[in-house]
Amino acid sequence: MSSSVLIFNLTQEWVESLRRWHLELFFIPTTAISLAAFLANPVLLACIFLSRALRQETRYLLVANTLTADLLFLILNLATVICNAVDAHIPWLLCELITAVTVTSYCCAILTVTLMVVDTYAAVRWPLRYHHLLPPARTCRILLGAWLLAAVYPFTLFIIMETEGAELGEKVPVCLVLISLGFLQLTNTVGIHIYFFVAAVVCAALIFYCYVRLYMVTRTQGIWQSRFSRARVTLLAHGLLLLLYFAPGLVFSLELLLFQKAEISQDVRVWISTVNMCVFMLLPRAFAPYLYGLRYREISETVMLLLLHRDRRLSRAAS
Repeated sequence: MSSSVLIFNLTQEWVESLRRWHLELFFIPTTAISLAAFLANPVLLACIFLSRALRQETRYLLVANTLTADLLFLILNLATVICNAVDAHIPWLLCELITAVTVTSYCCAILTVTLMVVDTYAAVRWPLRYHHLLPPARTCRILLGAWLLAAVYPFTLFIIMETEGAELGEKVPVCLVLISLGFLQLTNTVGIHIYFFVAAVVCAALIFYCYVRLYMVTRTQGIWQSRFSRARVTLLAHGLLLLLYFAPGLVFSLELLLFQKAEISQDVRVWISTVNMCVFMLLPRAFAPYLYGLRYREISETVMLLLLHRDRRLSRAAS
């Protein structure tokens, strides 16, 4: 069976399961969660980039990069879900490209939240040398490196998929990252799993090490004694956010394993993939801007100043 026929059959069976269970209705929570992020992300990005003081701090550059990666992921994910819901056939080449960019944005967000933990550890561990170690220019180069690192493997797969995949003009009834990577892993199972597993283990180990070291360095300072101390609340909030970022990636790895298991029902695969793509992967991107806006005093103050400036301008225009 040719590659184009195999791809079309995979996507057609997927569509039949979606229609049978009416899972296209999941575009409703996808749209609602995405809108919650769209309302906050641009505001926070504007605050960071318009404020010279915020642009000069590494932690806010990291926040801005996370929000940018999340915004790109949300736009591509929402566009894909809507196209799948309205049964719009998408060229396979475009689907491959969307897959590569989506995986890149997801991986870059994971890398950046990991760098945020490392940044916090460096600020606490070496407070006097911190600004010399991570000036804004070096932070920008590190973030550029994170984007390149996140893009290398997905775009390598994009080239491989285009070489081994369907013809350029072939259209598919549904476009999913799972199907694109699942089709490729039929001939390259080990590489994809090693990539996701190694990346997750390295990031998780680095985060765990930094948090343990942070606790050991600060435990004698009394900031952990109160049950509702700022340190405890911050650790809990960021721990929850990290869990929300990493858990969908682990679920996606499970999806890739189930994709090639003939004994697993197609309906089970479709349900897991739909819930993960339409809900779980969006939750951290909806919570992140509000968490950063509430926890970082400088960002919240800048937001208030922008809102007050806008209100004054509107009142002057009305008068």
